[in-house]
Amino acid sequence: MPFFRSHVLVSVDPACIAAGAHDVIDALNDELVAQGLIDEIQVLETSRIGDPARFGPDMIVYPENVHYANLGVDDIPYLVEEHFLKGRVVEKFRAQEQVISDEELGAPKPKEVRIVLRNCGKIDPHNIEDYIAEDGYQALASVLSGMTPEQVIDTVAKSGLRGRGGAGFPAARKWQLCRNVPDHPKYLTCNADEGDPGAFMNRRVLESDPHSVLEGMIIAAYAIGASMGYIYCRAEYPIAVQNLNIAIAQAREFGFLGENIFGTDFSFDLEVRMGAGAFVCGEETALIASIEGKRGEPRPRPPFPAVQGVWGKPTNNNNVETYAVVPQILLKGADWYASMGTEKSKGTKTFAIAGDVLHTGLIEVPFGITLREVVYEVGGGIKDGKQFKAIQTGGPMGGCLIEEHLDLPVDYEALTAAGSMMGSGGMIIMDDETCMVDIARFFMEFTQEESCGKCTPCRVGTRRILDILEKICAGKGTLADIDRLEKLCDQVMKNSLCGLGQGAPNPVVSTLKHFRDEYIAHVVEKRCPARVCKALIRFEIQAPACTGCTVCARNCPVEAISGERRQAHTIDISTCIRCGICAQVCNFNAIAVLS
Repeated sequence: MPFFRSHVLVSVDPACIAAGAHDVIDALNDELVAQGLIDEIQVLETSRIGDPARFGPDMIVYPENVHYANLGVDDIPYLVEEHFLKGRVVEKFRAQEQVISDEELGAPKPKEVRIVLRNCGKIDPHNIEDYIAEDGYQALASVLSGMTPEQVIDTVAKSGLRGRGGAGFPAARKWQLCRNVPDHPKYLTCNADEGDPGAFMNRRVLESDPHSVLEGMIIAAYAIGASMGYIYCRAEYPIAVQNLNIAIAQAREFGFLGENIFGTDFSFDLEVRMGAGAFVCGEETALIASIEGKRGEPRPRPPFPAVQGVWGKPTNNNNVETYAVVPQILLKGADWYASMGTEKSKGTKTFAIAGDVLHTGLIEVPFGITLREVVYEVGGGIKDGKQFKAIQTGGPMGGCLIEEHLDLPVDYEALTAAGSMMGSGGMIIMDDETCMVDIARFFMEFTQEESCGKCTPCRVGTRRILDILEKICAGKGTLADIDRLEKLCDQVMKNSLCGLGQGAPNPVVSTLKHFRDEYIAHVVEKRCPARVCKALIRFEIQAPACTGCTVCARNCPVEAISGERRQAHTIDISTCIRCGICAQVCNFNAIAVLS
């Protein structure tokens, strides 16, 4: 392993990137090469250091723990010469606070508890010794030196850990089922496919802390008696695949993978298999088929993978987050983990929050936190002073929940009872300018495209549902179409082969339940209340506000706007394609969107 006398963590928060963080990183590396220091100083990217609005682009230099802020490319040569050559802190670049607060160092936001994300942005994912320095592989050593497989399973059972892939099946029960099957060899698979739009929880762990996943898998393999494992990662995650392969090679070198691990008679090895991006391969039987080189489509169960999985042999499948938390449970104890969460949902969960909330991104919170706390405390509330309208949990197959659900605790049972689901951890927050019919259409378009086509209810049913939604959004729907939607959704949910088809209608069912008036407005009044559906809106220039600056006319892609300079302009409705560019570029708010 290479050794460095200094580590430089540079923030690549989106705001810092916009301010030139990547240019600063390039300049820093170039200057280190020019000064002959590139083998002594390691430059790493991290998600956030301080407040990017105040400090970005910024960096922290270790081991001195010096925080430099508001850096530009031109500052780098002097910084390198003074700090790294002469060993002097450059006070004029230093952040205002000489003592860095926990918040500036990227410590958890209020309400957050980081277990899965404990090392993300903190260690070098390419260096196994960084992971070992953070108690890495200690749990594995403890397990192999003093615990039986049954004791490992019992500890995981007492912790209350449930699979984080979406179904929430108790992890220990799954392990025990696989262990009880007498057939050999046994296999272990890790679902790192993560196909939900906007979800990147697994990606963050794989790219930043791959050894936590490896250690969890090795422990699980010992518990069930597996000799080989596969990490199924989508090819769209090239950095994750690269870091996993590096981590696997390092683990083998240190004796954590391969023959006779820690000098015991337990042997286990791992391999990364890349998927082609099929969303359905997140379903475990489709994932197994893809690992075997077959078409990635689900098969009926039983037999379950615990009995017949990879190559027809007993197989345990969990996702990235499930495996990543296992070492911490074995290291700190089942009671420690079970002390967080609710009665039936223990521990923490990572979520990717997106949409119309002030602070989007990746969070990790204990089960039992309310949706209101996620939206308004962790997420910072709705952007631009708008009002909350809905939150969709569980990815593209989750339901949309409304304001009356905001005080629900986030756990498997509560979300399911409310008409949504936990899923893998996606959360999309919507403001009062969102069209819920269009949202249902968007998610149905995704799931219909991702249907593998094996079963007729999903292949044909989702297509018919999407056709009706597109018809309604185009202003051509009828009340009979709404009735037809409800019947189709029921049939697809009841008769589809796998979870994709069974969950695909959820966004439609939930929006029909909570926002039926919007569907009625679309089909009866031919109006989109949120003024989103293009066929049901028109743009109009308000004469008193229009100054005749011609900006809208110059930006219109179809030349639908006319008028003399310094005189009010008009829009030709027959030519207008309702792209909305005119309203975006108008500096005087003179263009109204009418429904």
